[in-house]
Amino acid sequence: MNLTVTDEVRDALASGRPVVALESTIISHGMPYPQNVEMARTVEGIVRDGGAVPATIAVLHGRPTIGLSADDLELLASDESVIKVSIRDLPYVVSRGLHGATTVASTMRLAALAGIGVFVTGGLGGVHRGAETSYDVSADLTELSTTSVAVVCAGVKSILDIGLTLEKLETLGVPVLGYGTDEFPSFFSRSSGFGAPMRVDSPAEVAALMKAKWDLGLAGGVVVANPIPAESEIPADEIGAIIDQALGDMNRLGIRGKDATPYLLGRIVEITSGESLKANIALVEHNARLGAAIAREYAAR
Repeated sequence: MNLTVTDEVRDALASGRPVVALESTIISHGMPYPQNVEMARTVEGIVRDGGAVPATIAVLHGRPTIGLSADDLELLASDESVIKVSIRDLPYVVSRGLHGATTVASTMRLAALAGIGVFVTGGLGGVHRGAETSYDVSADLTELSTTSVAVVCAGVKSILDIGLTLEKLETLGVPVLGYGTDEFPSFFSRSSGFGAPMRVDSPAEVAALMKAKWDLGLAGGVVVANPIPAESEIPADEIGAIIDQALGDMNRLGIRGKDATPYLLGRIVEITSGESLKANIALVEHNARLGAAIAREYAAR
């Protein structure tokens, strides 16, 4: 696939300096304007302050693009024609010359094609509640089983079935690391009621595991579950009731598929009077700091 890569990112990769991939769906479909573009700029700045080069990824005019300008970020944040692009959507958006914001799965794939091994996001997709009848399982999970990128996140989105998501990740052979925690975090909350399958306590430990996995010839990603800062979390019991309300609203409206997550996140922002948006921004910034540190450690190996 032909990639458009900025000079800054290309030079960093060529010289072995740390690079951190960033997704774009969180900009176009995850937050309202103008908080979305402000968040994107801040997160890129955090990565730079952490000694790494940020590479926000999207499809612009049909070209997979690794590294975005300020104007590109503004377009993604404000243009309602931008399409949410997972793996299945990439050929459609590319062949038609459209704008697309990449999900976790498609960002992973494009990052790997560019040679980037660390990716920062908010929360993973996973097994949706009711998947036993809807079969709604995010492509993020299957991508993690095949694409060798470490994904720094705040766990899986708390609107999902976390237990089934962890079971699926185990089946797919994906290491799931709790960063500084024995409990798997749940996006808005530091707790989920589920244990973290493995624990690490430093960026060096994460980088060592990444190297060991891929040196063994074990293709596929690594999940680094980094809990939201304590001062920014919404307690699990509090957010649980809000999620149930949002799910009920979504089901009454008949919203399904790739529209479900953007609707639920937006509805939760409404119900919480913006508190969930503040938490979302805080956890992404927190993940960016850790992602830059992991990228530095991995580049040094």
